[in-house]
Amino acid sequence: MPLIEELMTPEGEELLAHVTPYSPDRILPLTQSLRNQGYHPDLIALAFTQAQLRAQATTKFGPFAERMLFTRDGLEQATRLSVAVHHARRFTNAGITIMADITAGIGADSLAFGASGLHVHAVEKDHTTALIAAHNVRPFPEVHVTHGDGLDYVTSGAPVAGIYADPARRQQGKRLFDPAAHHPPLPAVWDLAARVNGALGVKVGPGINHEDIPADTEAQWVSVSGEVVEAGIWFGPLAQHRGHTALLINAEGHHHTFTAHPSNTEPEIAAPGHYGTTLIEPDGALIRAGLVADLAQRIGAQLLDPHIAYLTTDSDHIPLADGVRLGRAYQITDVLPYTVKNLRGYLRERKVGSVEIKKRGVDITPEKLRPQLGLAGPNRATVILTRVKDSRIAMIGHPL
Repeated sequence: MPLIEELMTPEGEELLAHVTPYSPDRILPLTQSLRNQGYHPDLIALAFTQAQLRAQATTKFGPFAERMLFTRDGLEQATRLSVAVHHARRFTNAGITIMADITAGIGADSLAFGASGLHVHAVEKDHTTALIAAHNVRPFPEVHVTHGDGLDYVTSGAPVAGIYADPARRQQGKRLFDPAAHHPPLPAVWDLAARVNGALGVKVGPGINHEDIPADTEAQWVSVSGEVVEAGIWFGPLAQHRGHTALLINAEGHHHTFTAHPSNTEPEIAAPGHYGTTLIEPDGALIRAGLVADLAQRIGAQLLDPHIAYLTTDSDHIPLADGVRLGRAYQITDVLPYTVKNLRGYLRERKVGSVEIKKRGVDITPEKLRPQLGLAGPNRATVILTRVKDSRIAMIGHPL
């Protein structure tokens, strides 16, 4: 029996209860105590690893993490539950009832698929990971986990109406950007759309090159609480729009799907030296999707620079849609030409002892700049360093 399966037995679950909650300070004393009770050292070490991974997994799975098992790589690539629910909704809205998850991993997406009532054939190439996936989807008998190659499973004629894939994007700890280097290769995955009347969804890294995205699909970048977590390519009936979109989800679970502005007019560019009272930093999903200009048109803002993802406006309202922030807003009190000397003198004069440093479009490292500013005093400020045409500027303000 593989060691991981021993943690799936009643005795293994009891061992996991002993080492939970995870704390490094408990490892040595608990290890000795558990060895005295007859537990094998390797099993104890594995239990501590799982307890640590469960603690880390709460950000993705909430309370569900308490009963799940993980691998480190599987947890890192796993879809957050709040996002997987949206994946599942695409299949159910398209009328699909039977589907294949051909890169099941630890079963994160299959959990959401099963919870949505879909019948899922989940295929995972790694044997240990397949065991873990089967354990994690136990509450949903509609999900059947198979150890095997997902591409082979589908191309052998599996009776499914939709396919989901999340190809591995790392090799020896390094991110893969070449579509052909993914596992399985993205071109081979794209080809699967023809087998299911186009009902294919593929999770990809948010750094995917726009030119690598197949035509006539919806490419959607997703952020959770302002953090870009993934992109997805949706074919055929799974595409709710065509082109680039962004899905923004906040901490309360509210969400908004942002689509391109219907107008084809170019957004306004702020005249050099004429800055509004508010700076908007669009959500990262909007930036990755190339929708900054569309946001500017929607909220009546101007681009500071045509190549920089900062917007300026005289409105002091935070841009919201469906209760979700579309970006961060800062009230700007001063703008000065950027040099370290200029900025240091400005902050010293105003007794600023703590700063948040934001930057875009300039080759400046905030960690290296901070000690050069001679910060001292009770006041706080946000410093935004950017470029307008060929000039570097420092904008001073505070978050709204």
